[in-house]
Amino acid sequence: MFKVRVYVNYKASILDPQAAVIDGAIKRLGEDGVSDIRVGKVFDFVIKADSKQDAEAKVDKISDNLLANPNMETYDFTVTEVN
Repeated sequence: MFKVRVYVNYKASILDPQAAVIDGAIKRLGEDGVSDIRVGKVFDFVIKADSKQDAEAKVDKISDNLLANPNMETYDFTVTEVN
């Protein structure tokens, strides 16, 4: 079994409205050293697979077909074996 964490974010070319709101709020707080804010989603789950490579292939398929919109979002993931 493998523990999985998938990170999903908007592509750099897509406007991130939540990030824009947070950026404005930070500026209103008087903080000027913060930039490049991105808001994303994190998915944690456990998956059964025969090998780490098999688990990564399954996670890639799940992420591409369900967790992320490939037209607007990118994703990255980590896969860790659990005993």
